[in-house]
Amino acid sequence: MKEIIARRVYVLSVTTTPSAWKGTSALAASGSRIRTALGLHPQIAHERIGELPLFDKHLHETMYVGEIGLDGGPELKQHWHTQVAAFDHILNACQFVGGRIMSIHSRRAAKAVLDRLEAFPRAGTPILHWFTGGKRDLERAIALGCWFSVGPAMLVSEKARSLVRSMPIDRVLTETDGPFAQISGESAKPWDAGRATAKLAELWGGMTVEETDRLLHANLRCLVGVAASLQGGLEMIVETGPLGYPRCCAEC
Repeated sequence: MKEIIARRVYVLSVTTTPSAWKGTSALAASGSRIRTALGLHPQIAHERIGELPLFDKHLHETMYVGEIGLDGGPELKQHWHTQVAAFDHILNACQFVGGRIMSIHSRRAAKAVLDRLEAFPRAGTPILHWFTGGKRDLERAIALGCWFSVGPAMLVSEKARSLVRSMPIDRVLTETDGPFAQISGESAKPWDAGRATAKLAELWGGMTVEETDRLLHANLRCLVGVAASLQGGLEMIVETGPLGYPRCCAEC
């Protein structure tokens, strides 16, 4: 925590269960650049769907929701309907309160996630975390107004790099997916999100690292402005400094 503050990194810490949100959000120092998202991860939705009333209870306390979404992995096939029910509940709740900034998991489920977002058009601003859908899915996501968060571990893949080249550069943010993602054999730290900046500069072509960094900061300011408008007031001011939308999936 001290190093995050010292480095002046902006962090969105996502939770995997509603019961984790209160404790995780309490870790952020007052006045820090850390925000905590309220989530229910699709991989454990079948185990924690009973916490949806707790999700509803806390939703008014944050402008950020995540990690939520769907996971089409074969090991979770038997729980698919429970995942969809939980995701629909969350999207409907977000829509009911006027919208939220949402960090969304879509592994092997891009089409289904987009279907659900289309069914709840006023749920808020979707940010597709580590998006790995096909080109048609990407085109549809862009048309639906989705944003995208990418990190250094994601950009190792040629498929991912190809997708990033086609993403609107004014809707891209950086992330880490720490502590699950690995960088040099260690769990990604929040400040490792900055490693993606140079790679994005290369992918977008014709931009220096400094120009890319400024663009990513502008994107973050825009997103914060969306949160402020949803909240009806100033959520926070993004100044110059290390870019932050590094995710940190938390169960603490």
